[in-house]
Amino acid sequence: MISSIDASAIEECNRHVQEDPTVWLGNTACFKNDLQDVCLKREVVAQLQHVEAECKPVTNQRVTGRCWIFAALNAIRIPFCKSLGLEEFEFSQAYIFFWDKLERCNYFLNIMVDCCRSGEPVDGRLMSFLLHDPINDGGQWDMFFNLVNKYGLMPKKCFPESQSSENSGTMNSVLRHKLREYTKEIRTLLEDKAAPDDEVRALLRRQMLEVYRILAVTIGVPPSAFTWQYYDKTKAYKEIGPISPKEFYEQHVKPVFDVEQKVKADCVCCDVLLPGDVCLVNDPRPSNPYGRLYSVDCLGNMAGGRMTIYNNQPIETLMKVSGDSIRDGEAVWFGSEVDKGFVRKLGIQDTEANNMDVATRFDYRRLLGVDVNKGLNKAERLFYGDSQMTHAMTFTACHFQPSNEVDDGAPEKEADALPVKWRVENSWGEERGEKGYHVLSRPWFEQFVFEVSDVLISW
Repeated sequence: MISSIDASAIEECNRHVQEDPTVWLGNTACFKNDLQDVCLKREVVAQLQHVEAECKPVTNQRVTGRCWIFAALNAIRIPFCKSLGLEEFEFSQAYIFFWDKLERCNYFLNIMVDCCRSGEPVDGRLMSFLLHDPINDGGQWDMFFNLVNKYGLMPKKCFPESQSSENSGTMNSVLRHKLREYTKEIRTLLEDKAAPDDEVRALLRRQMLEVYRILAVTIGVPPSAFTWQYYDKTKAYKEIGPISPKEFYEQHVKPVFDVEQKVKADCVCCDVLLPGDVCLVNDPRPSNPYGRLYSVDCLGNMAGGRMTIYNNQPIETLMKVSGDSIRDGEAVWFGSEVDKGFVRKLGIQDTEANNMDVATRFDYRRLLGVDVNKGLNKAERLFYGDSQMTHAMTFTACHFQPSNEVDDGAPEKEADALPVKWRVENSWGEERGEKGYHVLSRPWFEQFVFEVSDVLISW
């Protein structure tokens, strides 16, 4: 069956919109204004108010996909600043970025060796998918853990940003080309599957020397040791170093924020043993039952590093453990689909949950004549490709209110309540949101948050 758009169909559409005066009014409003700004309900601005932030300055990932690095470092710097009495501080994002690029290129080349040795055709689905985008900026909490555990951390003042660390497009384009070129070399070598391991390792070592040189030019060579000089809140001069980045993390950061202890839980849920050190995710699709562990093939950044593993749980579990962590003074790294229901100028992330009778915060129906974000639930949006995790940020605070009343009319116990709104630290600079911060509602959390990490869990 073919259903084409003919002249009569276009005539019917034109007649339909011309007879509706709200179409003309809406077109006039949207002519010089963003659709979302026109649809925003005024009352939502009053309901979700901002409060002061903990740390300065507001970070900015610039034109890169480093949100996962910034979100993790923003979570770490809160207890770090408190421990040293600092008013302003940033960890070096470029330092982690350098080692991630190096390790990820090596990780990719190792996968290419495995693919070639297993006989995967270069034009097959797997290698075609991997070669389409061999290197990008995005990442996961487990990848961050790998980098900090191996290379440590250092202050931004001791290894500042470069043009390519703030705008990675050209550098990534060069690396993509080289990784595809290296894949051809690997495939040529392994046409004889009996090629010895030493020969393969020698080829990868030569290739990685070139990658290191590219990164050294574009980002800079991370120092093996540094001395950090600073003033605390009392204006007292302090100095740390000479010290290596690994020693800096072990001695000065790990005591207040140990990345290895985050998401630490040995528990039994749904009759399935769930080991610790995994991220909690919410994927409500029936094909992915709760209480089980999941991973994604070829998703990682370090050969021999920790795998990226997810523990799928109901969204209420993610809300509870995140709230519990904040009660205990721990900021929380999380991943979400950032754009839906997000008022960027005001820093508001809010939408309805699944109650179709409640008006959304964006009144699309009155303007467009159609509902938006109502026809598909969270599981269906994942299934039909309308939703995915796109951005990582940091929960720094939340507001609790009992979610229901018990039979005797007494309020629900505070420990059992779920947060009703959250303060979010983003990494898009002060120009986005309320000086770089957002307010996020519980309904938005339910619909668009997919992953949390560095949380404290008690089962």
